[in-house]
Amino acid sequence: MSAEQEAEAALEAPAAEGAQDPVQNAQDLTVFVQNLLGQMQSRFQQMSEAIISRIDDMGARIDDLEKSIGDLMVQAGAEEEELSAALDKNGEVAK
Repeated sequence: MSAEQEAEAALEAPAAEGAQDPVQNAQDLTVFVQNLLGQMQSRFQQMSEAIISRIDDMGARIDDLEKSIGDLMVQAGAEEEELSAALDKNGEVAK
C-alpha cells in the first residue's frame, strides 16, 4: 500500500467507524507520519549516494583528462625542442 493510499485509508477510517478513540487516531497518524518520513529519508539517502557516486566518477574522469593534457604538453615540449634544435639562429632550417 502506498503512502497516499495509507493516508486516504487513515482519513476514511474514522468516518466509517463512527466514534473512534481520538488517542488511537493520533497514534495512527503518528505511525503514518513516521513511516512516511522513513521512506523519504531512504529516498534521499539513495539519491545522495547516487550523486556522490557520480561526483566521484567525474573526479576520476577529470584526473584522467589532466594526465592526458600533461602527457600532450610533455610531448609537445619535446617536439618543440627538436624543432628549435633544427633551426639556426635566424629561424631558418639548418643545412
